[in-house]
Amino acid sequence: MSTNEVRGNDAVRNEGVARIDMKLEVVVIPVSDIDRAKAFYERIGWRLNADRSPSKDFRLVQFTPPGSWCSVQFGKNVTSAAPGSAKGFLIGSDIVAARDQLVAAGVEVGEYFHDGPEGRGSGLHPERRTYRSRALFSDPDGNGWQLQEVTNRLPGRVEPGATSFSSASELASALRRAAAALGKHEKRIGETDPKWLDWYAEYVVREQAGQELPLS
Repeated sequence: MSTNEVRGNDAVRNEGVARIDMKLEVVVIPVSDIDRAKAFYERIGWRLNADRSPSKDFRLVQFTPPGSWCSVQFGKNVTSAAPGSAKGFLIGSDIVAARDQLVAAGVEVGEYFHDGPEGRGSGLHPERRTYRSRALFSDPDGNGWQLQEVTNRLPGRVEPGATSFSSASELASALRRAAAALGKHEKRIGETDPKWLDWYAEYVVREQAGQELPLS
């Protein structure tokens, strides 16, 4: 079974099992030059949360990517991992805009490629399907980041009923996709849907939750 086919685990399916929230808060990345790494993540627009050094043997720096609830930490005596050994994924609803912003900040970003059941190909996915289009870049130590375009979540990736947007641009992208789908829907029924606002809302909620979309 592929990861795309996973719908949840037994604990989630069994309503009798107690659930405790455990949100991923921080990921530690290993760097060799703290100030160089700090300058890099500031340059690409990540938010500096902390830079503290309570003793000469310890320093901790924390950044949060725009729109993310999870942060990264690095510093002195924060991890014993080899600098440059970390790998991570950064998702967004518009990979072209994200890549352009990084390039404008002076970051070397690889060319677009796409993955899927048919294998790996160059360029953006022809249909811009969610999870498919990607690009790679690294920080000065070689810690690798993979940009991935996610326009709607697959089933099992989002808590049932949970709908939230981390930025105005992310919400705007969702509304544009809903508008395009609504146009097809109204063309199919041959008239303007008087409940178009309800249709919009249902489309956006279902898309983010990875549920079957309204007919368009």
